[in-house]
Amino acid sequence: MSGRKPSSPPSPSRFVVGIDLGTTNSAVAFCDTAATPRGGTPGEMPIRLLLIPQLTAPGTVEERTLLPSFLYLAPKDEESALRLPWGETPGGVAGAYARKRAAEVPERVVSSAKSWLSMSEVDRTAPILPWTPDGSGEPDARISPVAATAAYLAHLRGAWDAAMASDDPAARLSEQEVFLTVPASFDAAARELTVKAAAAAGLKRVVLLEEPQAAVYAYLEERGDAWRRELSVGDLLLVVDIGGGTTDFSLVTVLGEEGELSLHRVAVGDHLLLGGDNMDLALALSVRERLARDGKRLDAWQLSGLIQACREAKETLLAGDGGAGKPVPASVPLVILGRGRKLVGGTVTVELTREEAHAALVDGFFPNVALGDAPSSAAPPGLGELGLAYASDPAVTRHLSTFLGGHLAAAGDASRLPTVLLFNGGVTKAAAMRDRVTGLLAAWAQETGAASIRVLQGTDPEHAVARGAAYHGLARRGKGVRIRGGAARSYYVGVASAMPSVPGREPRVKGLCVLPFGVEEGTESPVAGADFGLLLGQNASFRFYASSTRLEDRLGLVLDEWETEELAELAPLTVTLEAEAKGRVPVRLSSHFTEVGTLELWFHERDGERRWKLEIGVRERAAG
Repeated sequence: MSGRKPSSPPSPSRFVVGIDLGTTNSAVAFCDTAATPRGGTPGEMPIRLLLIPQLTAPGTVEERTLLPSFLYLAPKDEESALRLPWGETPGGVAGAYARKRAAEVPERVVSSAKSWLSMSEVDRTAPILPWTPDGSGEPDARISPVAATAAYLAHLRGAWDAAMASDDPAARLSEQEVFLTVPASFDAAARELTVKAAAAAGLKRVVLLEEPQAAVYAYLEERGDAWRRELSVGDLLLVVDIGGGTTDFSLVTVLGEEGELSLHRVAVGDHLLLGGDNMDLALALSVRERLARDGKRLDAWQLSGLIQACREAKETLLAGDGGAGKPVPASVPLVILGRGRKLVGGTVTVELTREEAHAALVDGFFPNVALGDAPSSAAPPGLGELGLAYASDPAVTRHLSTFLGGHLAAAGDASRLPTVLLFNGGVTKAAAMRDRVTGLLAAWAQETGAASIRVLQGTDPEHAVARGAAYHGLARRGKGVRIRGGAARSYYVGVASAMPSVPGREPRVKGLCVLPFGVEEGTESPVAGADFGLLLGQNASFRFYASSTRLEDRLGLVLDEWETEELAELAPLTVTLEAEAKGRVPVRLSSHFTEVGTLELWFHERDGERRWKLEIGVRERAAG
């Protein structure tokens, strides 16, 4: 870019590390590039999972491959019993013990921090978690979504350094290339906040990767060269990623280039706060209603415990088999601790049957719907509590229908349905849910005359994203297959029209495309076209927009008008760009889509050497 001094890229680190920073669970996978390749084959490096020490009870530390994404903000008098092997972790106690405490003292436990990073309606750098709509809670138990995310990463850094860098400071996680996954639907602001959290945790070399892409990378790593026999030119791969808190859809097409197969990401869905947490709550409410009919009332504290019990029961009752060839049980017991004289007096055990779980979860969240059916669109309430923007319709299959319907409309081909399916996320471990989605896609294909769908056998969905992120790091070094994806949406900056003022009306705003869909990370491009007037030396507001439907717009295109549903407005950025004098100066624009997946917009003085920078969605002063 003009005015930027070229810098030499840092030397490759010994370890390539993938981190799945999940809504419900986090995991770390890595490759030691100094290790002996598998089978002695050059370039085939083994990818391993990091065992993560974490508290399971005061004074008890166990190693597990998953770190539950819960953070316990312990009172001062408990901190001495909650120390980790590497000492205290700033921000709170993360992991299994924090998840356990969520059922006992929910006002001191943070959950779903990742989802809050995408909430533009709140200040994500302010201490707002654990969230209570009325602002009540323990005054010493508050933390921001960014700080909570940093706390999870700090725990992972401590676990890594204790295991891998005790004798070699160069092996510390801060010195490694880290590929951190985010939902494909994260906007520029949420991505930038994720990067800030990583920096606060001491991670210096971070690159963001979309979770559905990581799932595909895990499949490529698992299958080796066999994927080239399982996929063909023209295949359209659908990734259905359903985790604890979110649902993501992505489409990847298989192309042929110079006799070789290549993968291109062509579409991503909206950010849906819909997943396993919703399903656990649905089961718990069903059981609570059954108990109420028997005259047993549960309070909010007991309901939290019941939700945790339903999470484990769900995984047992909806599995393909009982594990190691064991049959799936007809029911499982749920234990609810007693509390209070007017409530359940003592511990109560209630049975949850397989039929009840199937009806509540498979039929409730994965109903059979027609292609083209849309999520319910009842008028939202005029007044509601401020909180996470949960999906209003719990039917995953209706959201899938809308996503594929939008793709078909853009492709102009009613038969262009996915030909290949890859599942990811903990929820998709349940065979009943996989079967329902697969059957529904097959029915849609038959109705439209599309090709029948094939299901790819992926790796363990709980660890696939972390493993895929590590594989992506190797692919960037030329030791694997890369998916061409780039920007998941088209981005625009608002430009006020030069027109006479009219009473009661703001100046009309045009949309200037500054980042087209599909542009690769690391791309710097001048925005050709007319010069613009940039306001300097005083407070100014910049408006930004994103579109997941206008995928053909080119860099520099100016939209005079658009349909409301075509462009979604992002959080505005209000800044003062420094200058010796106030006023407007003619500038030319260039955009930089960074390696970490954030967007920088540079303004270059037309008749001078000055330049200024904005980072879309970052709530801080930006000046050049």
